[in-house]
Amino acid sequence: MKDIHKNPMFYYILAPVVAICWLASVAMVSLPKAENDWQRQTVEYDKAQKIIAEILTINPERLTFADSQAGKDEFDYAIAVEKVAGLCGIKSSDYKLSSGIRITSGGQKSQSANVLLRETNIIKFAKFLSTIQLHWPNLQCTQLKLTYKKGLTDIWDADLKLKYFY
Repeated sequence: MKDIHKNPMFYYILAPVVAICWLASVAMVSLPKAENDWQRQTVEYDKAQKIIAEILTINPERLTFADSQAGKDEFDYAIAVEKVAGLCGIKSSDYKLSSGIRITSGGQKSQSANVLLRETNIIKFAKFLSTIQLHWPNLQCTQLKLTYKKGLTDIWDADLKLKYFY
């Protein structure tokens, strides 16, 4: 029994048995799992396509906004805030923008700005913040202060400190 691994008949029998076991495991386990995963991902893809079509039907200005930004490399707070405020239904008289100068720190260029949204509701504010960060991924909100206007329903002042990294 000690010399069984030296006998070539052992390998002539062992190799086909191992190959058959591997093929059986692939046929019984791996292939059905892969097929189920494929079907599940196909269903998810179809759902995603429907959602994308709905988004484009409801909010087609996302495409035009992205197209208008395609050729521009320079970021400007005034243009960015004006466009996003317009998309969110915020009048130019309802916000105040003050931006700083560009600073280089540690080889990274950045520019800060303060945006004060006056007497806005929480939905417009949330849409403004999410839209501006969606369109400019290098823009970060570093500080946020919401002040509730007493006596008024859902009216807030929002003070945002933004920082854009070039």
